Amino acid sequence: MDEAQCIARALEGDLEAFNQLVLAYQDSAYNLAYRMLNDPDAAADVTQSAFIAAYRSLKTYRGGSFRAWVLRMVTNACYDELRRRKRRPTVALEPLNRDEEEIESPAWLMDDHLSPEEMVQLREVENAITHCLQDLPEDFRAVVIMVDVEGYDYAEVSQALGKPLGTIKSRLARARLRLRDCLAGFAELLPARFRLGKEEMA
Repeated sequence: MDEAQCIARALEGDLEAFNQLVLAYQDSAYNLAYRMLNDPDAAADVTQSAFIAAYRSLKTYRGGSFRAWVLRMVTNACYDELRRRKRRPTVALEPLNRDEEEIESPAWLMDDHLSPEEMVQLREVENAITHCLQDLPEDFRAVVIMVDVEGYDYAEVSQALGKPLGTIKSRLARARLRLRDCLAGFAELLPARFRLGKEEMA
């Protein structure tokens, strides 16, 4: 079944058809949630909650990008979680387990063709980017993750966030400036090829 058929059948109560939609977009949803929250367990919970909400409110879907419709629910769930954290901040008491270590040091960093020094450098880049993403305001973070990390087009991001195209472009430009300024603070820690030259900083 193609997406339109899955949606049509899901609207008729076909859970298997909806499950196919979940399989198609669960990675996109989880990646967005993880980048927004920087917490694998919270990202998994938010992703699950978003798909449950999507199933319950499927009759409100009015066409357009189904992925964007789902990502809007994911983003809203992330905002809710971030607000909850501000009200009741927590500190992790347990060390990272193996699953979390994989998130912190993804398998793609362990390329057999890289030297140990290059792997360390890539980890430093990843850590710097993660730190700077988490330092962004929530609405800026969502836009830059969707466009620059996940590669979605402006129209889909506009639909996912429920904001006009001009707002998306403005937030993206401002988010990129903040990221640039933040990453400049890591310049001495990063390999030379990842540092911005003076002309790029101007």
